[in-house]
Amino acid sequence: MLRETDSPGQKIAKLTRINEVLIRRLESISQKRGPAYALSRAAEVLEREVVARNLDLETALAELALINTELATAREVADQANRAKSRFLRAASHDLLQPLSAAKLFLAHLREVSGDALQRDLVSHLTATIDSAEELIRALLQIAKLDSRSFQTNLAPVAMGRLFRRLIIDTQPVASARRIDLRFVGSKATVLSDGVYLRQIAQNLITNALKYTTGRKVLVGLRHEQDSEVGPAVWLEVLDQGPGIAPADQTRIFNEFERLSLETQPGTGLGLSIVQRACDQLDHRLELISHPGLGSRFRVRLPLVQTPSLPAMTEEAPDLPRPDLTGRRVLLIENDQTMRHAMQYLLESWGMIAWPVAGSEEAVQVAMLAAPDLILSDYRLDGEDTGVAAIRRLSQELGLAPPALIVSAEPADMIRRKIGEPALEILEKPVAAEDLNRAIRHSLGLT
Repeated sequence: MLRETDSPGQKIAKLTRINEVLIRRLESISQKRGPAYALSRAAEVLEREVVARNLDLETALAELALINTELATAREVADQANRAKSRFLRAASHDLLQPLSAAKLFLAHLREVSGDALQRDLVSHLTATIDSAEELIRALLQIAKLDSRSFQTNLAPVAMGRLFRRLIIDTQPVASARRIDLRFVGSKATVLSDGVYLRQIAQNLITNALKYTTGRKVLVGLRHEQDSEVGPAVWLEVLDQGPGIAPADQTRIFNEFERLSLETQPGTGLGLSIVQRACDQLDHRLELISHPGLGSRFRVRLPLVQTPSLPAMTEEAPDLPRPDLTGRRVLLIENDQTMRHAMQYLLESWGMIAWPVAGSEEAVQVAMLAAPDLILSDYRLDGEDTGVAAIRRLSQELGLAPPALIVSAEPADMIRRKIGEPALEILEKPVAAEDLNRAIRHSLGLT
């Protein structure tokens, strides 16, 4: 019997059963071949019942279709809200990185010109504070990017030996500062992953272990999986001697801004949340094995690739004396006045001749007077203008093609995909003075 409280699915199921019973009864009556009148009456009754139930069935199907439409609409609204949130986070982070970048350059210039020890110490503290804010903003940017529907992975063979050598360079300073024995177990394994995000995952796990361990050792290595049913694989493992994590906390430790211990340690509380999102996007299984008082083991399952060994990473070149930039002419294109002044101060402190302009039109006018040795430009300028558009105008209208550097608060890979110039050198804001100097020297062929 149909009830008002029945769901559309229940109504459909009941009506289907009723139709089946009626059809069976009709077939049974036909088989008995009773009196013709009785058979005719029974057939009429049954036909009316069938028609009525079919109408009920059509009504139920229409209700179900309406509910499905409402669900699709609600899902689209939720998707739009999620996309709006991601756009807001990207825009807000971009606008926050812009003044931070200017502040870092001003501080770098102040540190170079200051001869007072106290002042230099204050500059160091201010720089560390800005670095912390930058770390938080970049973490938010990462989360927005990983949550985006347009997120794309670039799966390819990754040599773990090369990755470990890169991670040693990235994380050893933190280990040394905390006097922790950070050890990597070398490996020749090659896995299938996205090299950029796998490095981010490993770096976050190692940094997390270094920050929160109470012991003196952190170990990083690979463990081959035995008897795998889905192909050969290894586990990337990071082990620490920290206080351990209680079972009740092992899920929420991956929530945003969740920090269970050592609140005095600097950090954003977003590192593990980024690790979980990146693993989900890459389809890498993430596990935590931990017991209170016995340390923690974070591990990520990676599919193995049977491929010839990739070439070893080129050793880092030792620091060499900076080549002289004196007299080099740089066309500085930056629409933000504060950022433009900060860049100009820094470039001129290196002996360069800076020609600051706010956009493409001014850049062309200035370059008509004298050709620059280098173009240094923000990517996003006023209106529809961009640094790339300025570079192209200088080439098309004046035939100038000096080396060019883009400095932007937007992700470099996103800009390269948008403009279709994968070789263009892009620095992300906030850029450190040393990194900017190194990129300029490289662009001018001075390294």
